Amino acid sequence: MGRMSRILLILAGLAIAGFAVFKLVQRPVTIALLEQVMDENVGADPSAKLPDGLHVYVCGTGSPIADPDRAGACLAVAAGSHRLIFDVGSGSMRVLGRMGFPIGRTERLFLTHLHSDHLDGLGELMVQSWVPAARSHPLPMSGPPGTIEVADGFNRAYAIDARYRTAHHGPAVANPAGYGLAADEIVIPEGKDSVVVLRDGDLTVTAIRVSHDPVKDAYGYRIDYKGRSVALSGDTAFDPAFARAAQGVDVIFHETLDVELVGMMRKAAQRNGAAPIAKVLSDIPGYHTDPVDAARIAALAKARMLVFYHIIPPLPVPGAEAIFLEGTDKAFSGDIRLGRDGDLVSLPAGSKAIEYRNVL
Repeated sequence: MGRMSRILLILAGLAIAGFAVFKLVQRPVTIALLEQVMDENVGADPSAKLPDGLHVYVCGTGSPIADPDRAGACLAVAAGSHRLIFDVGSGSMRVLGRMGFPIGRTERLFLTHLHSDHLDGLGELMVQSWVPAARSHPLPMSGPPGTIEVADGFNRAYAIDARYRTAHHGPAVANPAGYGLAADEIVIPEGKDSVVVLRDGDLTVTAIRVSHDPVKDAYGYRIDYKGRSVALSGDTAFDPAFARAAQGVDVIFHETLDVELVGMMRKAAQRNGAAPIAKVLSDIPGYHTDPVDAARIAALAKARMLVFYHIIPPLPVPGAEAIFLEGTDKAFSGDIRLGRDGDLVSLPAGSKAIEYRNVL
């Protein structure tokens, strides 16, 4: 046997021995890693470690158009000890859970309007905010007129599931008194652009009327906490009234629809003989905001950062994001971000810092 053959045999023997050792330790090492991950996540509240301030969890940046990377519209807020959610689009609760937001501690859900893509995750929120926290009262939910009807429908739809969960886990965990939604409706008086809907210590939440015809009552929101502030648009066409109500905020979260790209989708639908889809794609630009116009809103509001969310359409190919953002930097000189599910925007109290990172 030649020298090279002996070397190959030795290497083969070492590889076999190494594989045997790997198989021997693979399970205990994997178990140790799993235990570490579980200890860090199951039942833990990472938000408790955040510094005092205003923190926005970007839990859904998508739209009704299917997008594997973006859940339905959702933003959540941690402000001191307060935990709030704004809209609850499909899949957003799973993103929020992965981000470490304590869904069971949610004090209130605010809806911007009653289009299905802003509330079709309600069922998941109802369960996740009830059982894991052994909640003893229904989750408060506020929104425009019609919100009580929506809550009643979801309460009825999930009532059978709730009874099963109480029977399985017992009333100490799945307390029947804590099941469901307790809704109230926000009415902005005629002639006013906004109204304060929550004031609790250093936290103030203001509802802002926006333009989303034929939806009569559509709202954005402004959140102020210890000198830091953000505003979120909900769904709206270009509306300077929103900019006035958001004046001076640190960050604006604004929905946006690229008219050129949606127009390309409409033509594709026509070529494929999908007339109903083409009609929808022809209609929707009229009640959304083009990226450049959203940047103009941020400039009018004198905001410091603009974050796009509720992004229409999906951007599935390289270079699409650059096309989507064309011209926005000319309309707004501040920081512009194309939001992604999992982004966490932190505004520490007593500071002017804006910290932006993705936690997924």
